[in-house]
Amino acid sequence: MKTVLIAEDNPTNRELLRELLEIRGYVVSEACHGEEALAMVERTPPDILLLDIGMPVLDGFSVVRKLRENPRFAALPVVAVTAYAMQGDREKIMSSGFDGYLSKPVNSRSLVQELDRLLASRSIPGVEPTQSSEKPIDAKAKRTAGRGK
Repeated sequence: MKTVLIAEDNPTNRELLRELLEIRGYVVSEACHGEEALAMVERTPPDILLLDIGMPVLDGFSVVRKLRENPRFAALPVVAVTAYAMQGDREKIMSSGFDGYLSKPVNSRSLVQELDRLLASRSIPGVEPTQSSEKPIDAKAKRTAGRGK
């Protein structure tokens, strides 16, 4: 079973996401803020992280930056789940190291499509998530550099 970590400070949003995911067979864990999410990823890395941007203690941008700096988690798929839906927000988020973007309120079909896309690309060697950022290319270079030839 695939595991999903939801990092979201709003309990209602966490509950909605958890229910949408559990109905589809995902194992779900939850974090209330960014620092807690990092600790949980460190302890038990999920298959994918759904990360709110505007959280207390440590916001989503800081969390994804720390994950991308750590070679152990550089390839972890991270989806921004956010109320930031103004023109340019998606591009800013994607160029910050996120692999996917979902605006709130979350559409269940979009959620499933995004998870399927990112989890499928993880299971195919050499296939990177599609996004407008160059960070995944850098992350891939780091991963392949450490493997040797």
